[in-house]
Amino acid sequence: MTTVRWVAGSATDLFLSLFVLHHAADFGIRPAWAAGVRQRLPAKSRETLEHIFSFSSVPLAWISRLPAPRAAGTAIQAVADLPPANRIPTLSLTRDLPERARKLLAGIAARGTWNPEERAEFILLHGRGPVISGQGFDNLLNTWTALDAWGEDYLSALQDYQSCFFAEEEARILPALQAGFASAQALAANLPLKTLVERLSRGVQLENYETLNDLTLLPSWWVTPVTFLAHPAPGRTLLAFGVRPEAQGDSSEAPRELVDTLKALGDPTRLRILRFLSSGPLSPSELARRLRLRPPTVIHHLRLLRFAGLVQVTVSENLDKRYAARLEGVQSIHDTLTQYLDTNGSS
Repeated sequence: MTTVRWVAGSATDLFLSLFVLHHAADFGIRPAWAAGVRQRLPAKSRETLEHIFSFSSVPLAWISRLPAPRAAGTAIQAVADLPPANRIPTLSLTRDLPERARKLLAGIAARGTWNPEERAEFILLHGRGPVISGQGFDNLLNTWTALDAWGEDYLSALQDYQSCFFAEEEARILPALQAGFASAQALAANLPLKTLVERLSRGVQLENYETLNDLTLLPSWWVTPVTFLAHPAPGRTLLAFGVRPEAQGDSSEAPRELVDTLKALGDPTRLRILRFLSSGPLSPSELARRLRLRPPTVIHHLRLLRFAGLVQVTVSENLDKRYAARLEGVQSIHDTLTQYLDTNGSS
């Protein structure tokens, strides 16, 4: 029996917004807009956050342990309460990082330097962890050579981000977070767990329901329209799901979500992907072989189909992904288009 826990509060979006702003294209956000938000920060804080989010993930497990009300201020105070040298390790390292990798980082911290052999070993040990670029690995290792200084800079950057942008953003998104949280809990009272997860995430399924002991659900504005997953321990999963409502424009204008979905469908490669996936689940590498395309190209197309709610993805505890066509999404866009045409035709 899976225990379902709910963790509400804007602390989730404090860190998720930073992650999204530094990986904008992965979340369907224009990189130029994200860069404009980052430009509001003082130069040093902006550079600090760009440095850290080249390798850092989102500390969902740490956020889930914060005291109520789990607001942005709660999180920043909790960061301030950590010893400076512990801040970045606590907030950036995933729990599944091998012990040998942790010892390697501890040695780098003690000596204040690293060498190419240690870099190569750490990359190998990191293995199936969050995707990090070559520069990201360099930034991570450089951070461990001066954890106290980087810990102080990180706290200062978070405080600047809160004052320059997120305090206003927090007030703006809080009503949607509260409404989305209440709506999700109402759904949970009437849906089986597997259906609830698929509905909240718009197409994500977990592979480990049989062994899943604890599922923590965190509502988020910034992660919409996708999700953010963490597996801090065997049998335990945290899932941040989107609660941003669909934009309500002028009734004479086509709904943005409808336009975006039709754009996603208006590509021959993505139509071929949907056709393959309608026959059964496939991994990105399997799709790449069938399409005779490079895996990164296929992943790009799958991401756009996920944004449009047209594919579902099953995620294992080691973050392997298998995709399938989400027929509910296809039917939904058909119904939305029909309703839109009928409404405008009768005016």
